Amino acid sequence: MSATSPKAVPSFRSRIGRDAHSGYPAVPHRYRLHLALSCPRCLRIAITHSLLGLEDALPMTLLPAVPDAPDGGYLALRPLYEASSHQYPGPAVAPVLSDGWTGRIVSTHAPDILQDLTRRFGARGPRLYPDGADARIETIGRLCEQVIGAAAQRAGQSGIDAAARDTALTTLLRGLDALERRLSASQHVLGEELTAADVQLWVTLVQLDTVHRWHLDAAAVYRITDHPQLWSYARRLAAHPAFAAHLDLDGIARRHHAHCRGTEAAGAAVRIVDWARHVPEPAPSPSP
Repeated sequence: MSATSPKAVPSFRSRIGRDAHSGYPAVPHRYRLHLALSCPRCLRIAITHSLLGLEDALPMTLLPAVPDAPDGGYLALRPLYEASSHQYPGPAVAPVLSDGWTGRIVSTHAPDILQDLTRRFGARGPRLYPDGADARIETIGRLCEQVIGAAAQRAGQSGIDAAARDTALTTLLRGLDALERRLSASQHVLGEELTAADVQLWVTLVQLDTVHRWHLDAAAVYRITDHPQLWSYARRLAAHPAFAAHLDLDGIARRHHAHCRGTEAAGAAVRIVDWARHVPEPAPSPSP
């Protein structure tokens, strides 16, 4: 962690290392994840955690869908932040990877956490970061964040002119077109095997349908749905237990409505994917 000035909010970006000399060696049962499944970054980590089968080696604590502290953070995470940085000035946000031996934060940086889960703990799971694929995974990540996510948000933003919204929608559709072409030629976004790029893309598509769609007009949503390979891929992954088990639709909606003050548009009524059909039924309560 580092703080560039007394007023700067510290960042936590330590890494899980290869051995005991790293400072944070990959020791099973030492670390814990703190995640809110309504947050896209946390959802990516939770899916990866399940794909790698790390439920026992690296336990996970789930946080409320909507942050419960006045500053937009989580009250439950405040002790970890304050133990890691004296008089920590910012909100105690998720995701957090904590160290049970020291009671401090290892990292809050989702990309580092994802790679460390896979490379340091995921020896028996799928190769989510195959050799030589890092640059291609980063390319898909930029497409998800800078093209699809950012453009979808701008296309539904109130208070901007029609030309700006049209430009954003065009950018969004071009990104979806590129993904449609990829998925027309292969089962997954980088080929035939599931990778970290698929986890990020799937979470991005969930956000597009469950969050951004509410602020788009119906015509825009119909153009978004006109990517059959892409949305078939989204449904296929939604049926995978590691993806479906962490899809908190109610939590996503509550988090969105708690923070968003945008105007609901006609596209809200045009559902793209029936995500609810893939969400497991809650386990019945034990009989008294």
